[in-house]
This record gives sequence, structure tokens and C-alpha cells, in this order.
Amino acid sequence: MSENDIVLLLVVIGAVAVTAYARKVGWQAPLLVVILGLGVSAIPVIPRLEVSPELILGIVLPPLLYSTALNFSVPNFKRNLRPILSLGVVLIAVSTIVLGVASSYLVPQLTLATGLVLAAVVAPPDAVTAAAIGRRLGLPRRLMSILTGESLVNDAAALTLFTVTTAAVVGEHPLIENPVLFFVYGAVVGLLVGLVLAGLVTWVRSRLDDPTVEAVLGALVPFAAYLSAEELNGSGVIAVITAGFALGHNAARSGFATRLQERYIWNAVDLVLEAFVFAYIGLQLRFVFADVEAAGEPIGSTLLAAGFVLIAVLLIRILWVAQMGIVSRVVLYWSRRQAARWKPGTWWHNLALRARRNTRATTLGWKENVVLSWTGMRGVVTLAAAAGIPATTLGGGDFPGRAVIQMVAFVVAVGTLLIQGLTLPFLIRKLRLDDPAEAEHDRAQRRHADAVNARAARETLDAIRKSPPPGVEQKVIDKIAERLSQSIHVRQALDLDEMSAERTSERLHALQLMHNLRRRTAKAQRQALIAERDAGRLDDEAMRAALERLDASEAAAYTQSIDRL
Repeated sequence: MSENDIVLLLVVIGAVAVTAYARKVGWQAPLLVVILGLGVSAIPVIPRLEVSPELILGIVLPPLLYSTALNFSVPNFKRNLRPILSLGVVLIAVSTIVLGVASSYLVPQLTLATGLVLAAVVAPPDAVTAAAIGRRLGLPRRLMSILTGESLVNDAAALTLFTVTTAAVVGEHPLIENPVLFFVYGAVVGLLVGLVLAGLVTWVRSRLDDPTVEAVLGALVPFAAYLSAEELNGSGVIAVITAGFALGHNAARSGFATRLQERYIWNAVDLVLEAFVFAYIGLQLRFVFADVEAAGEPIGSTLLAAGFVLIAVLLIRILWVAQMGIVSRVVLYWSRRQAARWKPGTWWHNLALRARRNTRATTLGWKENVVLSWTGMRGVVTLAAAAGIPATTLGGGDFPGRAVIQMVAFVVAVGTLLIQGLTLPFLIRKLRLDDPAEAEHDRAQRRHADAVNARAARETLDAIRKSPPPGVEQKVIDKIAERLSQSIHVRQALDLDEMSAERTSERLHALQLMHNLRRRTAKAQRQALIAERDAGRLDDEAMRAALERLDASEAAAYTQSIDRL
């Protein structure tokens, strides 16, 4: 094991320990890890942590994106598609152009071409950072859905622009030189790869009855999706996200043991990788400055220019979110006027009503827009892209301004993490983003999910009583059905101490029969919940929460049954 491998292992262990402590005392773990990393990097004896950008983009990023997509609601993604695409694609393109031009003026060492490279590097808010910080701040579900969806989509757009701009400076020719067509090609290939892989995994899982193998198979999906799409010059990010969406949407059809194992696996993976990501960001401080000095660039003026770029990054997002709110209100005003002007039932009247309905469904209040404009933290994708800038051009010369771009990217990533991350809790508390209507909606959805569960269980138990398994006495079925009904309501495992089976063979038979009937009942409950979700009468989040409770109940009943064998 090399010295770098030992340092990497120690960094992971230390970052996980700090994260555990931060969670225990209620602090923001990502920010604490970054701050400590900054301090540790200043110690002269600390060696440089060498992690290739290919490793970060191909090994670290895919499971983090996949885990986020796996737990993200597809209906919510569709419902908020307009703001997600506006922030995740259009804003990335606008930011790249504006920041590219601004950087060529703000940073003397950069030309327009290298300024566009820098802009593509710092443009995307990071999915890892957004999910890690946002969920710990208690952001409203709708706002978190937009933020998470944006962070998943914008990596693909930014990395595409990074490839195109870097190739232009180096002198290479990408597969498709037109950036729009290149993005469309990458998105289509990534989408197809993700769907095909998800379909294949679903098909294989349906023919297995081994939760461990199924969970391991799922753990390989993000790497297979990313590498396969990249090999075809497609977007590995979109492939990972698509596979995660597809498998997460269909996870309800898997067995409870598989879902529980996957949940624990991805919780552990997220903890380790997020801790490493934020530690890696903090540990780069001293070495980024050293690279600028080695390149013969002035530290002071470069740091000042990086500060201006940081301010520009913050302002662009604020202005873009503000214009989104203005456009939404203009559309609402226009649609209301048009609906009142035209005769009901006409094509134009229906169009106006549809535009008003869709716009109102995705329009945020001013408080939510303020928070949304202040949640553009940069992170691992920015640093990985900066580290991935080629050292030389095809002509053999040094890549112009490479060290400066990396330093500016570092300042932007750490600056947004500290400035926005440290002030977000105060901002959220002051704005009082709690939504009583959303809370009441969540309670109503939970009651609806419980009612669906109870109805499906009653219908299944009635069917079991009417048609008991062959060779089983009716009184045994009635007693088991009664206990199953009680366990569904109180979520407790069944206790067979009072059953009349005295001999071991009778006891084993009763336990097996009870377990089979419990599985049949749980299957019916899951199918009923899925049907309600697919019909649009039950929110995806409420269905997932009900499934988690059902999984836990089924797992507890199964564990206690095994204990009694």
C-alpha cells in the first residue's frame, strides 16, 4: 500500500469520525468537515492527497448521484420539470456564457476561451452538496425536490460544456462539435443506457429470491451505467440518474428484505463518500496555492479575481431565480386575462387555463425563491472538473491559465459552501418556511396510505378465511387471521405462545403457515399502495413511507418467527 493510499484511508476514517460527532451534537457535518480540512491542509507535514479526476467522476460521483436519484420521486420530478430544467440546463448555459465573458475581464491570465472553461467548471451546483446540506436544514419538500432535481440534471449540462470548451482550447475535436447537438446526443445515449440497464436489472431481480444478491446487483448499477454511457460518448451522469429513477420507482415491487438491505447499504455509502468529498475539498487549500506559485502567477491578484468570480456566481443565480418568479407571474397574469377574454371551451381558452394551472403548480412564493437563490453551493464536480483540465495542448504547450482556473474553482467551491451553507439556517429560520398546508397534506396522505393498507389487509384476510389452504382447519386460519389483523394495526410481531401447537412439527407448520399468510397479506397491501400511487391518488412520498412501515413490520414478524423455530 502506497503512502497516498494510507493518507486516503486516514482521511476517510477521520472524515467519518467528524461527521459522526457533528451529527451527535447537531452541527452541519459537511461544513465542519470542510473547515477542519482547511485547517489540516495548512500543516506543513501533511502530504498532498492525490485523487485523479477520473476516480472522482467515475467512482465517487456515480453512487452519490444514484443514491439521490433512487430516493427521488419520479412524479415530483415530472411535476417540477419546468423549474428543474430552467435551473439545471438553461441557467448552466447562461452562467457559462456570462461567467466566461466576465472571467476574461476579471482574471487577467484568462482569455475568452479559457474563461469559458472556468465558467463551465464553476457553473453547476453540486448534487452531493445540495442533498447533504439541504436535507439537514429541513427545507420544504417541494423546494427540496426542485433543488435536488436541478442538482442531478445540471452536472450533465456542465460536463458537456466543459468537454466542448476544453477541447476548443486543447485543439481536440469532440464527437459532435455543436454543443447543443453534443448535449442532446449525450442525453439520449445516457437515457437509453440507463433505461436498458434498469430494465435488465429489474428482469434479473424478478427471477431471483436472494435479497443479498439482489442488493449487490443494485450496488453495481451506478458504475455500470456511468462507464457504459461514457464508453459510447454519452452522458454517464444521465445514465446513472435514469437508472436510479427507474429502479427507485419500481423498488416497491421488490421484496422487503431487498429494500431494507439496499436502504442500509446506500445510507452507509452516502455517509462515507460524502464525508470523503467534503474532506477532500478542504484538504486542497495549501496545494492549490502552491500550484499557482509554481506557475509564476501572483497569489494576491489571483485571489482577488477569484473573489470577484465568486460574487458573480452568487449574483447570477439570484438574478435568474428572480426572473423565474417574474416570468411565472407574467404568465399567470396573461393566462388569467386570456381565460376571461375568450369563450369557455375554445382552443385558446383551454390553452390559457392549462398554462395557468401548470404555472401555478410550479410557482414558488417569494420566501421560497429567496432560499432557492441562496442554495447554489458548489462542490466535488467543480473540483473534479478543474483537476481534469489537461496539462498540455495538442501543440505541446502548457494549458493556458490551468493553475489559475483551479484556484478560482477552489475559491468558488469553498466560498459558496461556507458563505451560503453557514447562512442558510439563519435565513430559513427568519423566513419561517414551514407550510401548514403541506404538513396537513402529508398527514392526510399518511392517513390515506394507512386506510389503503387496512382495506387491502381486510380484503385479503377475508379471502383467506373463505378459501383456506388445503388441509388446514378453519379454526387455525381464523386464529392466525385474527392475529395478523391485530399486528397490522399495532405494527407488532405475532406471538404464537397461545397457539395450540404443542409438538415441534405442529409448531413449525403453524409458523410457516403464518409467515406465508403474512407475506400474502403484505403483497396485497403493497399492490394496493402502488395502484393508488400509479392512479395519482397517493403521493409517491406517502407510498414510500407506508412501504417502509410495512417492510419493518414484515421484517419484525419474520425475525420473531425465525427466533421461535
